[in-house]
Amino acid sequence: MSATAQMVLPTGTRRRPVGNRKKKVSGLGILRFVGLAVWLLITLFPLYWIALTSFKAPATVNVYPIEYWPSQPSMQNYVNLFDTSSFGVFLANSAIVALVAGVTSTFIALLSAFVIARFEFRSKGAVLIAFLLTQMIPAFIALGPLYSMMADLGLVDNKFGLILVYVAICIPFSTVMLRGFFENVPVALEEAAMIDGCSRLGALFRVLVPVMTPGIIAAFIFNFVNCWNELFLSVVLMHSEENRTVPAALNGFISTFNVDWGSMSAAAVVTILPTMVLFALASKWIVQGLTAGAVKE
Repeated sequence: MSATAQMVLPTGTRRRPVGNRKKKVSGLGILRFVGLAVWLLITLFPLYWIALTSFKAPATVNVYPIEYWPSQPSMQNYVNLFDTSSFGVFLANSAIVALVAGVTSTFIALLSAFVIARFEFRSKGAVLIAFLLTQMIPAFIALGPLYSMMADLGLVDNKFGLILVYVAICIPFSTVMLRGFFENVPVALEEAAMIDGCSRLGALFRVLVPVMTPGIIAAFIFNFVNCWNELFLSVVLMHSEENRTVPAALNGFISTFNVDWGSMSAAAVVTILPTMVLFALASKWIVQGLTAGAVKE
């Protein structure tokens, strides 16, 4: 049979028009592209507007008609931010609190996730349910009792007290997150290390932790960002200028009769940059960490 011979189709069947199918697929692709472009525009426009306002001169922030690009860019808002306020101190406080709380909560969650994943005990299910339930309770509901307890302990307006509260908040989520990574690591690796002479903790830190590095980094970054951006507890527990964190400082630009939009926008840009750099540098490990425990073989 020649190569140009037509294929005989069974009776009652029709050849599907290939051209219409390609047009349908291409039309669907264009629709998806337009939808994603609109979603991206809606998402990025607030960030663009904050950055734009931060580079406007203080006298031109509220001018009309609205300028979507500053005619005379100015760094005056950034100069005023550090000259007229203690914003550098606020940044240092947030960095200390978020870093210490992130490292401590990730370390404790690593140990608790290891116990939950590798050992069986009677209240294991109840502990997991309690961890999940804590994520459903809004933080502001517990502000009153928490403030009374911290006042009795003498930890109000104290960075250590704020770190302690952040660690308690971050541990449940990190534990549930890291538990999935432990369950995805074969128990044979741990057993082989123990046969070679390692203790249980030695096998954890020498064998399992290097394997779980992406998951640990992902958990730490989520803890760090949550502590860096947290507002309610910081405003309630920290009163003095020398202990105030960045979110509380941003709230301070709002007064009863006025809002300093220029300085607030400059402060928001400076506040966003560390988290953006952190996610950019660790994006590879974040993606690996989020997908490492998703499938159990």
